[in-house]
Amino acid sequence: MNILLIGGGGREHAMAKRIVKSTLCDKLFIAPGNAGTAQCGTNVSLDIGNFHEVGDFAEAHSVHMVVVGPESPLVNGMCDHFSGKDSLKHVLFVGPCSRGAMLEGSKDFAKGFMNRNGIPTAAYRSFTRDTFDEALDFLDTLNAPYVLKADGLAAGKGVLICSTREEAVEGLEEMLHRERFGKASQTVVIEEFLKGREMSVFVITDGKDYRILPAAKDYKRIGDKDTGANTGGMGAVSPVPFAGKKLMSRIEERIIKPTIRGIQKEGMVYRGFIFFGLMICGDDPFVIEYNVRLGDPEAEVILPRIESDFTALLKAVAEDSAGSAELKTAPGYALCVMLASGGYPSEFDKGFEIRGIAEVSESELFFAGVESSGDRLLTAGGRVMAVTARAGNLRDAREKAYHDARVIDYKGKYYRRDIGLDLIPFL
Repeated sequence: MNILLIGGGGREHAMAKRIVKSTLCDKLFIAPGNAGTAQCGTNVSLDIGNFHEVGDFAEAHSVHMVVVGPESPLVNGMCDHFSGKDSLKHVLFVGPCSRGAMLEGSKDFAKGFMNRNGIPTAAYRSFTRDTFDEALDFLDTLNAPYVLKADGLAAGKGVLICSTREEAVEGLEEMLHRERFGKASQTVVIEEFLKGREMSVFVITDGKDYRILPAAKDYKRIGDKDTGANTGGMGAVSPVPFAGKKLMSRIEERIIKPTIRGIQKEGMVYRGFIFFGLMICGDDPFVIEYNVRLGDPEAEVILPRIESDFTALLKAVAEDSAGSAELKTAPGYALCVMLASGGYPSEFDKGFEIRGIAEVSESELFFAGVESSGDRLLTAGGRVMAVTARAGNLRDAREKAYHDARVIDYKGKYYRRDIGLDLIPFL
């Protein structure tokens, strides 16, 4: 098969590495890709927001399957474009159509979906600029801290956790009146704060059947001990030590199965990934959010643990055969540390030469904000690369990843020093 992978981050580099391992893959194109994906296939300079351009490329290069990494093309209807055009509808497509993608594209829609389908989640209400006074009244019904979420897509950064009512009011004013997150925060969801342990569960589904992928825990805050601003993700661990068989069974019965039933009941065309962002309160799982793609950097610890043919799994889902697809997961642990640019997630400089990659001995590297210039690699984003190590136990995986994180060097390099430390007591 000729395969077109949409995206250009660390997640897509991880996906590209697994896709090209399969004998099913003849040619892999990545749009737009990065310096890492260029080592797996052919990067193509497409505007992935222009579906006509993407479709024309797929026709011209006899693409048999499209796999979408990031959320924006899905929310904006790339799947609908392919399924709605006679010359493209035969192309296998991994990623939900736009109505299913609203599970990530609108926090308000997702919360309504959960309520309609009996899926446990935090109490909430949604507000706009016109209902600002009602939002203030709703704050008075909650206890601190307060959770404010931009309704739309905000690159993983549209959530504020406010420790006082005064902070929450200021946050609402920034989001609704000063458009802190642009159009994404024209509607704001105010949520009850749930205290517990966070984890991420992933399935791949054809909308009827599903396979559960390895679980993971990611680290969103920029600073050690989960301090500072939210980022796109500063590291991840898979599996999750506190998620034993009993908890995973409860998650499947209370969350995964009702979600799949809801997708069917509400007529969503859904062939792709579902990311369940969960809070475990005591022994009970609650959904914090849905994403409609693999997480990043969770993909960089999940995919290295999948031993079976990843491309065959994608193909089976696109052909409505998810239930019969093989999924074999390696034992042991994977841990990744995200190397970032100094100043991220605020302003940062880029274009600095990356050194030390040849000395990496224990880890697999997944490039995110990396570009090539001749024979040099340069920083090109806020999150530069994920350093992922595997071992039979968490402590060894952590030691290997941090060894190689120190080996790599560029001006302004920053990374968290505590990825996985909070999980060691559960071992």
